[in-house]
Amino acid sequence: MSEEFAQPPKPRSDLGIRTLSGVIMMLIAAGAIWVGGPLFAIFIAVITVGLLFEWTKLVLKLTTAPVARLLWILGGLIYIGFATAFLVFLREFAEIYILLGIIGVVIATDTGAYFAGRTFGGPKIAPAISPSKTWSGLFGGMSAAALFISIEGTYTEGFALWQPLTGAAMAIVAQVGDFFESWMKRRAGVKDSGNLIPGHGGLFDRADGLVAVLCATAIVVVTLQMTGQP
Repeated sequence: MSEEFAQPPKPRSDLGIRTLSGVIMMLIAAGAIWVGGPLFAIFIAVITVGLLFEWTKLVLKLTTAPVARLLWILGGLIYIGFATAFLVFLREFAEIYILLGIIGVVIATDTGAYFAGRTFGGPKIAPAISPSKTWSGLFGGMSAAALFISIEGTYTEGFALWQPLTGAAMAIVAQVGDFFESWMKRRAGVKDSGNLIPGHGGLFDRADGLVAVLCATAIVVVTLQMTGQP
């Protein structure tokens, strides 16, 4: 997700690079998800390894205590592994629009938060963690996510009140994931989790919100199944 969604506009050349690399990322991800099979398996493996690699790099800078490092790395294996495993589950056993909807909600959250924060500004949420993230950005992300999931729901299952409420809740989770990564980077003393993606930083910079949403959604699904809810 955007590291600073209320910052001043970037130079035009940087915006062009960010846009191009963003489009390429979305095309690769959408293609792998849509095609499935070996291509999707390779895509998931690469993403998982990349996320764990960047997580480990952050952890090694975040603390020097061996036990703390071990616990952080184990936590990353659970956090990232759980998210990517649920992504595979959705692709293989659920309607594809559900997976695409989750990804779309995160993208809508990121986009709405960035433009609302840049347009309206206002009070910061947690300046000690991420100095430029604002409340207007948070509500902009929630509104965009609610709108997106309502539109998708209208075309797939028919509109229902739970859809915008779910979208707004997922937006909050996505931004919590964003703040969590920002906190890790601040503790580690780095700006980005990596430099793999031109204009965007690392994989974790792009997938922080999605990982959080996938984990939260998986927990909800498992809980509902265990309690016998449909």
